[in-house]
Amino acid sequence: MASNVNPTVRRRRLGQELRRLREQKGMTAEEVADRLLVSQSKISRLENGRRSISQRDVRDLCGVYEVEDRRVVDSLMQMAKDSRQQGWWHAFGDIPYSVYIGLETDAASLRVYESLIVPGLLQTRDYAQAVIEGMWPEATQSEIDKRIQIRLKRQDRLTDPDNPLRFWAVIDEALLRRVVGNDRIMADQLKHLVELSMQPHVTLQVLPYAVGAHPGMYGKFVILEFQDAMDASVVYLEGVTSDLYLEKPNDVQSYTVMYEHLRAKALSAEQSMEFIRLVSESYGG
Repeated sequence: MASNVNPTVRRRRLGQELRRLREQKGMTAEEVADRLLVSQSKISRLENGRRSISQRDVRDLCGVYEVEDRRVVDSLMQMAKDSRQQGWWHAFGDIPYSVYIGLETDAASLRVYESLIVPGLLQTRDYAQAVIEGMWPEATQSEIDKRIQIRLKRQDRLTDPDNPLRFWAVIDEALLRRVVGNDRIMADQLKHLVELSMQPHVTLQVLPYAVGAHPGMYGKFVILEFQDAMDASVVYLEGVTSDLYLEKPNDVQSYTVMYEHLRAKALSAEQSMEFIRLVSESYGG
């Protein structure tokens, strides 16, 4: 296990291994829960990596699965210990979407569809502040400042000289037209989009109004892919009070196909850059 793997990914890998051991034993999550006198939902959360896994949990599960190889048990116990380490985002306190940040931090590439606001990794500070103030009108100034700092820190992945995030975004024309903040903020934001799209690892496509109905009308989503073959792709759907992570191959495939249709309907990267420049002029940019 590489030392630079973050705790979210460690939990996910450990959960996958525990699921494999359960399935190898031919047991259901309900049967394991009954043996350990815990809820079935706890077993599910341990296996999907959404819950911290203690070394005691690992020991108990290995006992149920009758894992006799001490090296395997010790390796899983070490993974559980490492998974409880803290990522950079923990310094900001309680964050509702910390699981997503952990996955994003370790992802090799992101495919994003966004219809209403500029994707967070592409936002300027002023735009981010205006968005956060508008979306959370009851947030305190300290909460707003914390969200801004986290968003800007996440953007380090795009500028990492050694391991830049491969970022592909299809954005709806609507988010270019919606005035967030004021005209100056919008002009600066669209100029920023053009500059970012010139980076070799960033691709930006605009889905114009003229295409009419399209698969993205279901709502925004993110497909996260990872360098290590052990880590399956994840589809992330953001909600108001809770988020959804889809990892089943059929679910990921459905969103992948949807994304390919969106890319096909959208303007090319070159056309999109010119389109954004034209819209920017309407804001005095």
